[in-house]
Amino acid sequence: MSDNTLSSRLYPTRIDIPAERRVQIVGILNQTLAATLDLKTQTKQAHWNVKGTDFYQLHELFDELAGELEEFVDMVAERVTALGGYAVGTARAAAKNSILPEFPFDILDGKEYVAALADRFAPYAKHIREAIAKTDDLGDADTADLYTEISRTIDKRLWFLDAHLQAAAIKGENGTFSNKVQQPAAVR
Repeated sequence: MSDNTLSSRLYPTRIDIPAERRVQIVGILNQTLAATLDLKTQTKQAHWNVKGTDFYQLHELFDELAGELEEFVDMVAERVTALGGYAVGTARAAAKNSILPEFPFDILDGKEYVAALADRFAPYAKHIREAIAKTDDLGDADTADLYTEISRTIDKRLWFLDAHLQAAAIKGENGTFSNKVQQPAAVR
């Protein structure tokens, strides 16, 4: 059975959201499930392999981020099933259906890992904000609220990642600070 067929499978439920809307909401949630699983494993990849003078601090931060993402995986999957849907959450399904780019395997330094994670947390945060609006438009305030909860945490974590990189981003060629701030590629 294809992921698409699984994503549209509904079981009987007494939740009063019409089935055609629940199919759409479950599809959005399964997209989020794939991206969240992918982001969690990419964050663990960074946790396991980071090197450099900030090793311990980043090792701990990345593990904390991965733990939060694991909680979101469970919340999203359980919302899918609460709506009568089928949660598609294997590693293979996540890799196939994630919106995120593959994690680079040719990096070593802590700042490179921070930048790689920030480059993945940013589109994930955008996806979550878009899902808030979409699920609210579909009449599912509870799912929109779940997304809002995730959004607050992800934005905070993106801030933590960006804070590691901001001084270097605004430092000029001569080592002095400039008033011109270079926006990350994901923001441009």
